[in-house]
Amino acid sequence: MKRIVLFLLTNLAVMLVLGIVVNVLGLNRFLSANGLSVGGLLGFSLVIGFGGAFISLLMSKPMAKWSTRAQVINDSQDPTHMWIVQTVARFSDKAGIKMPEVAIYEGEANAFATGAFRNSALVAVSTGLLESMQRQEVEAVIGHEVAHVANGDMVTMTLIQGVMNTFVVFVARIVGYFVDRVVLRNQNDGPGIGYFVTTIVLDIALGVLAAIIVAWFSRQREFRADAGAADLMGRKEPMIGALARLGGLDPGEMPKTVQTMGINGRPSGIMALLSSHPPIEDRIAALRART
Repeated sequence: MKRIVLFLLTNLAVMLVLGIVVNVLGLNRFLSANGLSVGGLLGFSLVIGFGGAFISLLMSKPMAKWSTRAQVINDSQDPTHMWIVQTVARFSDKAGIKMPEVAIYEGEANAFATGAFRNSALVAVSTGLLESMQRQEVEAVIGHEVAHVANGDMVTMTLIQGVMNTFVVFVARIVGYFVDRVVLRNQNDGPGIGYFVTTIVLDIALGVLAAIIVAWFSRQREFRADAGAADLMGRKEPMIGALARLGGLDPGEMPKTVQTMGINGRPSGIMALLSSHPPIEDRIAALRART
C-alpha cells in the first residue's frame, strides 16, 4: 500500500510542478488556429521531458529512505554498522568523492545507491545481504555502489531519461498533428480526435521504445560499476563471488524509486530488454575477462 501511495504522491507532485512551470512560461500554447509552433512544442517537450526526470532525481534520496525505511548508520556505535561505514569511507576516499550517507534497510539480499549529486549520495545495504555473504563479498557490493556514485550514474541516467522523454513528447505530438490535419483533414481551430488518439497511442508505443533504450544504458552502467568495485578492492574475485552468490538468492522486490540502483536483478525472456540489470552470468564473464 505504501508503494502505491508513494507512486501517486510522486506523480502528483511532478504534475503539479510541471503544470505550474508550463503555464507560467506559456509553453502550453504550441497548437493554435494558425497551426503548430515547432518552437513552442520543443519548449513544452523539454520542460515535460527533463522536468519530470530532474524532479525525480532531486527527490530520489529522501524517497528512497522513506520507501525502504532505511536507517542511517553513519554515527552508529554498533560494530557491524561501524565496519560498513568505514568500508564506504575507504572506498569513497579512493574514488575521490565525499562520504555518502550510509544506511541499512530490512529486506532480502540487495543494495542500492542514489542521490542527486556525487558528493551527497546515499549508499544502503539490506539486512539480507549482510546475513548471506562473507565480509569481503559485502565489501565488493559496497564497492559496486560507491562506483555508481563516483561514475555519476544517477545524473547520467536522469539526462538519458530526459532526452528520451523529450523525444517521446515531441514526436508523438508532431505525428498527432500531421494525422489530424493532413490525414483526417481536420479544419477546426483546435485539435481533433485524430490528434488526441494518435498522441496517446504514440506516447505509449514510443515510451516503450524509450524504456528499452534507457534500460540498455542502465545495463552498461552495471558492467562499469562491477569493474569499479574490482578496482576499488584491488582484485576482482570478491565481486565475482558476490555476484555468484547473488545469482542463487532472491533479490527481493525493491521500490521503483531505487530499483535501477540495486545490485541485483533477474531479467528473463523479452523482459530482459526492459531490465535495468544484465544477467548475473554475463556480469561474471565480463569480470573474468578483465586483465
